[in-house]
Amino acid sequence: MKVFKLAVSSIALSLALVSTQAYSRDTEHHLSIQEALQSSDFKDKLDPSIKLYFGSQGHSQVSSRIASGVVTNKKTNAFAKSDEEACRWVFLSALLALQERAKNDGGNAVININSFYKRELMQSNTDYECHAGAIMAGVALKGDVVTVK
Repeated sequence: MKVFKLAVSSIALSLALVSTQAYSRDTEHHLSIQEALQSSDFKDKLDPSIKLYFGSQGHSQVSSRIASGVVTNKKTNAFAKSDEEACRWVFLSALLALQERAKNDGGNAVININSFYKRELMQSNTDYECHAGAIMAGVALKGDVVTVK
């Protein structure tokens, strides 16, 4: 009987470890900004009056700097979604948060938008960084709220 209990305990421990590893997945993705912006998920959701400029993309002359280094860190439910789908949704959420901050602060653009996951800056004009797990996906962005002419 002791051997049976030991075998059952061993199996339960193994299953718990496998389960923990599955839920703690943290896959890093570098995904296309343009593909996300052109997806149906984004259609009519972003405010066209608040312009978004990624990395070192060119923009109109800045007439006033309102807030530098604004950070948004968003998470979304990734359950039963592909990593790419969950990443697009959370990227949209992060961009909406930046636009909301710009509106509230009186800006009309967010420039120098870069990924800032776990406070690690990833500068890119073309890609954003997303981390996806079994149940959550996350995107952190950092940018400057400004008024452009």
